[in-house]
Formats: sequence, C-alpha cells, structure tokens
Amino acid sequence: MRNTTQTLPVNADSAGQKKKKGLFGGLGCLGLLIIVILIAVVGGQGGDKDKAAAPSTSSSSAEATSSADTSAPVVEETEAADETTAPEKAAEDPTSSSVPTEYKSALSKANSYAKTMHMSKQGVYDQLTSEYGQKFSPEAAQYAVDTMTADWNENALEKAKDYQTQMHMSPEKIRDQLTSEFGEKFTPEEADYAVQHLEP
Repeated sequence: MRNTTQTLPVNADSAGQKKKKGLFGGLGCLGLLIIVILIAVVGGQGGDKDKAAAPSTSSSSAEATSSADTSAPVVEETEAADETTAPEKAAEDPTSSSVPTEYKSALSKANSYAKTMHMSKQGVYDQLTSEYGQKFSPEAAQYAVDTMTADWNENALEKAKDYQTQMHMSPEKIRDQLTSEFGEKFTPEEADYAVQHLEP
C-alpha cells in the first residue's frame, strides 16, 4: 500500500509535468516557427537594406561604387551614340526599310524644295517643320536636309538671278536678301558665291 500511494503521486506529478511540457513544448515549437518566419521576412528586407548600406561601410566597396557611378554615364553616352548613329546609317541608304516613312517623305519634299524653288538648307528645314508648311518632326526634317544632295551655292545663284532680273535689286541688296533670316537664309559664303557669279 505504501508503495502504491507513493507511486501514484509520483506518477500524477510526472503526468502533470508531461502535460505541462507537452503544452509548453507545443507552444514552444509554434512560437519557434513564428519567430523563424519573422526573422526570414525581416531578414529578407533587412538584407536588401544591408546590401544598399554595404558600400558606405567599406572603403573597397565604396571604390567599387564610385567606379560604377563613373561608368554609368559612359553607358548612357554609348546608348546616345547608338541613337545618333541610327540616322547616320539610314543616311547611307535612304531607301532602306529601317528608315521611317516620315523621314522618307521629308527627304522627298526637301529634294523638291531644293530643286524647284532653289531654297537654302535652312529654308528647306524651316519649310519642312513649319506649322504653316509641312509640319514634319524636327528629327525627320534634320534627316532630310542632312541626307539630301543639293548644290547650295547654285541654289543661292538661282535666287540671286531671280532678284536681279525680276526685282532689279543691286548686288548688295541681293546679298542682304539671300542671308536675311526673314529672307532666303543662305550662308554668307553661299551669298558671296551667288553675287560673284551674277551677270554684270
């Protein structure tokens, strides 16, 4: 009997302890799992912050960052260079399928203005982009005047002849009209050529 009474409380206590351990053990595992998940989530976000903050903490990574910073504009310049070389490549072959239709149309109009109306390069560009003219984009107009083949000296001479025969202007007045920003917009060199080659 003594053994039974002594054994029963011991068994009851150990059963209680097992229940307590089981209860706390279950919560402990659940709590541990929650903590691990929180650490993983916070650690993932903190890892990005640590990566961002890392260059400021070490001199070697700061040097790497500074070299990366200096190389970034080079990449942008390279991209810009690629953009500027595209029209140049298109200029080599205006009939190429890589040339936008607007550019081809602007080039066709530009050639027409230069041949039939004897316009200056600047005059052609202004006519192509004018809201009262052709309304081409500045890029298309620039492509056209850069790609077209025209003898601007001869165009200036033809305009000078018109002013001489139809409006009876003096050579100096013709020169002024040819170079005026409100007139024909030829360069001074083109105007000089025209005036020098007028019939006396």
